[in-house]
Amino acid sequence: MIVLASGSPRRRQLLEMIGLECRVVPPDVDEALGPSEQPEGYVTRLAREKATTVARRERGAIVLAADTTVVLRGAIFGKPASPEEAVEMLRQLEGRKHQVMTAVAVALDGRVEHALDVTDVTFRPLTDAQIAAYVATGEPLDKAGAYAIQGKGAALVEGIRGDFFGVMGLPLRLALELLERFGVRYSFGKADTGSRATRP
Repeated sequence: MIVLASGSPRRRQLLEMIGLECRVVPPDVDEALGPSEQPEGYVTRLAREKATTVARRERGAIVLAADTTVVLRGAIFGKPASPEEAVEMLRQLEGRKHQVMTAVAVALDGRVEHALDVTDVTFRPLTDAQIAAYVATGEPLDKAGAYAIQGKGAALVEGIRGDFFGVMGLPLRLALELLERFGVRYSFGKADTGSRATRP
């Protein structure tokens, strides 16, 4: 069983969907953006910090972590702090193409590896009334970019180019590739960790 360093129910659901059992240990890391930090470096740093923070507490366990952010023309859109901020984010995103960046990291004791997914998402043109109605559902308030593509936010989307699961918060193909580097082989229903110690 791997350890999922995330409090996100969506990430746990994605792992369970493909039959990977996990134990959740939420990380406690500072998610503040560093001075002059670029989006790619920001999400990668946070994913690595989440994985290594939990791995220090869970010695001998394979720890999987991820971090997601929405980027429009270089500006990072995190989780809105209020309904008003959610409305403002969605007004900027409507009718435009933006990027969803999700970094994945896997750690075991002192070793950590990572990968980055970047997916283009284009929003439909939206009216202020549509945006207000969506924000009133409460769904945007704990989501990067103020929307959930796997929920009611799907109605905002005109198109997607890339990994749908990356937009949800965990690109499964990258997670499985990283886990395999640590000896966890996916076999459609269970993960084989028996030969982990022999892997480089």
